[in-house]
Amino acid sequence: MMTNLFTPFDLGAVSLRNRIAMAPMTRSRSEQPGNVPTDLMAEYYAQRASAGLIITEATQISPQGQGYSFTPGIHSAEQVAGWRKVTDAVHAKGGRIFSQLWHVGRMSHESFHTDGKPVAPSALAPDASVWVVDPAIGKGSMVPSPVPRALTVEGIAEVVADYAQAARNAVAAGFDGVEIHAANGYLIDEFLRTTSNHRTDQYGGSVENRIRFAIEVFEAVAAEIGADRVGIRISPFITQRNMNDPEAPATILAMIRELGRRGLTYAHIAEADWDDAPVTPDAFRHDLRAAFDGAVIVAGKYDRARAEAMLASGLADIVAFGRPFIANPDLPRRFAEDLPLASFDGTALFGGTVEGYTSYPALAS
Repeated sequence: MMTNLFTPFDLGAVSLRNRIAMAPMTRSRSEQPGNVPTDLMAEYYAQRASAGLIITEATQISPQGQGYSFTPGIHSAEQVAGWRKVTDAVHAKGGRIFSQLWHVGRMSHESFHTDGKPVAPSALAPDASVWVVDPAIGKGSMVPSPVPRALTVEGIAEVVADYAQAARNAVAAGFDGVEIHAANGYLIDEFLRTTSNHRTDQYGGSVENRIRFAIEVFEAVAAEIGADRVGIRISPFITQRNMNDPEAPATILAMIRELGRRGLTYAHIAEADWDDAPVTPDAFRHDLRAAFDGAVIVAGKYDRARAEAMLASGLADIVAFGRPFIANPDLPRRFAEDLPLASFDGTALFGGTVEGYTSYPALAS
C-alpha cells in the first residue's frame, strides 16, 4: 500500500490515525505564578486534535530547567492537574498527545535562578537571547543569556532524576508518551557538542562521554514509563547559539544508535527552517535509517507536497508541522480536501490572550 500522510501508523505503544504531527511550539500562555497549564491551553490543543500526534510545547522538568517567561512546567501538582485538562480535552476528540520534556541548560536568564546562574556542561555563554517578561511593566523582550555555571557530577545526577520524575508526572497527567528535547542548543544538546562541552570528566571529551548524559536521561525516563512511549528530538545541523560543531552529526548518530539498542521509539529531526539555514542532507537521513530501526519524524518548513515526497522516499514515517497548525487548527482536513491555508499573526506568538491562539477558526463543513 502506498504510504501517505493519511495512512495510520503504530508509534511504539501508541496507534496514530494519520502521519501528521503537530510540532512542539512555544506559546508562553501558562498561568502565573506557577507556570500552570490553563483551560485556554486545553482548548488550543483540543482544536488541533485531528493531528495523528500532538507534541506539546517544550515543558520544563524543574524550576532550574526554565529559560523563557510563561512557559509551562510539569514538576508541580498544580502543573500536572493543568496538563490533565489538556490531555483529557485532546483524548475526548480522539487525539494522541506527547509531552516534550525540556531543560534549557544555558539558554536561560539569571531571573529564573536563585543564584543568578543557569547551568550547563561548561561555563560557556551561548551568545544568544531568551524571552523574559519584565514584571514591572508586564511586557516581554529578548535579553542575553549570562555565562552559566558548570554542573557538578552530583548536579548531573539530580537533573537525570528530574527527568525521571517529569516522566512520571507526564503519565499522571494523562500523556500518551514523552519526547525528550535534545535539540536546538538546550541542555542535552549542549553535552553533545564540543563547542559547548569542554568537560574533562566522564561527561566530556570522547563521543562516548559526550553522549553519556543523554543515555542516562533516556534510561531513567524509559524505566518509568516504558521505552515504547519515549522519543527524542535532535537538531544535527543547527549552527546558532555557539553550537556550530562539525562533529555534531556523527555524535548524534552515535547517540541514536545507542538509544535504539535500548528501545527508543522515535527520533524527531528538527530541521533548521530560517532563511539561508543549513540543509539536512539526504546522506544523514540514510545514515539515520541505517543506525536506527525506530520511527523517524521530520519537521521544518514542510508543505503537503514536500511531506508526501519525504514519506514516499522512506526516509521518514511522520511529518510534523509547526506554523501551519497555528492558523489552521483543522490542518489534516485542509490537506485531505486541498483547502486553502490561513496565515498566522506573527505578533501574537508569545504570551497574550485568545487572539492569535484559539481565535483561528476551522473551516465550515
